[in-house]
Amino acid sequence: MEILNSKIFGEGLTATPLLVFHGLFGMLDNWGSFGKDLGEYLPVHLIDLRNHGRSFHSDDMSHDDLADDIASYMDHYGIQKAHVLGHSLGGKAVMQFAIKYPEKVEKLIVVDISPKAYPPHHQGIIKALETVDFNTVNSRNDVEAVLTQYIPERSTIQFLTKNLYWDDNKKLNWRFNLKTLSEKYNEFVSNAVKFGVFEGESLFIAGEKSNYILPQDEYGIKQQFPKAKIVTVKNAGHWVQAENPVDFANVVKEFLGID
Repeated sequence: MEILNSKIFGEGLTATPLLVFHGLFGMLDNWGSFGKDLGEYLPVHLIDLRNHGRSFHSDDMSHDDLADDIASYMDHYGIQKAHVLGHSLGGKAVMQFAIKYPEKVEKLIVVDISPKAYPPHHQGIIKALETVDFNTVNSRNDVEAVLTQYIPERSTIQFLTKNLYWDDNKKLNWRFNLKTLSEKYNEFVSNAVKFGVFEGESLFIAGEKSNYILPQDEYGIKQQFPKAKIVTVKNAGHWVQAENPVDFANVVKEFLGID
């Protein structure tokens, strides 16, 4: 079984560890400042999901696969029980994990996503990423120029190009496995988290300017996560931790009982 790639802060601390999972096309580096901050209080594992960052590539990408990866990761590091936090796709992963392996979860934190199925909404981004021809681009700027034709938001382009690296053939490439993410997209975005109930303490954090968690989603969340508390972070869209890092970290610390 392959183990997910991670970066660990506060490794020597004895408190219950916190495992953190990024969203689609993201990587653990997106959470560096947060990991450093909370790593003062408890061990924080920033983790690359399969087919992302420096983790292994696979043809499979279901919520169950992602949940099993988390269980294998914990077994590998001898972690009996952890707090788990996931943003967006990572949120789907930790929800499925909490339902499937409730005995391994101390507290669950889900960032700007609910357990429901979402309509496909990344087609533009996937099309843009697939249009980049790594045989003809020679620099980050070349890649940005291609993406700009399809993606209007500068922040989205910067987020995506963080995934560029020089491969063994001295060519630029994506760290994520675009082929699987494109082929299996409907399996992990347009599918709801499998039905099941996690009775533990749960926190759902919504971005005030985001429409991923709507007021009408509360019923569905509470059906599967009856102890769920839903908190909205002001002045933040979908990238809550990046757009309002101070308030975001404070909400997490309060939930985990960190002063």
